[in-house]
Amino acid sequence: MKKELQTRNNYDLFDVFDDFFKPMFFEETKELRTDIKETENAYELDLELPGYGKDEIRVTLENGYLTVSAAKHEKEESGKKYLRREIRESTSRSYYVGAEITREQIKAKYENGILCLTLPKEQPKRVPENNLIEIE
Repeated sequence: MKKELQTRNNYDLFDVFDDFFKPMFFEETKELRTDIKETENAYELDLELPGYGKDEIRVTLENGYLTVSAAKHEKEESGKKYLRREIRESTSRSYYVGAEITREQIKAKYENGILCLTLPKEQPKRVPENNLIEIE
């Protein structure tokens, strides 16, 4: 799972080239900004969700994918119309966390616009001490 959560730290020439031209041709990403930390027993994901209430955020786990989505509840304001609207009403992002993790193992906490998710690390499989095969 660590490999799926990690970002690339090594750049090659093509990455530098792409990063240079990206601001000219591509709009800034609207994905949820996420910090991923590793502790001894878990991975911690901190997602920025400013302006959303706890009841407007959903976290689901399906087929090894953890999906975080948030949607604003539309408020009707009489006599007002938007001339320009840049604040997103909804957003979503998925992370592959592996098929071994269950919903019950994931802990979620939302405070001050930050959603903190804690996922357990996969425990290493025990290697038998003796590789000897018994003969009957």
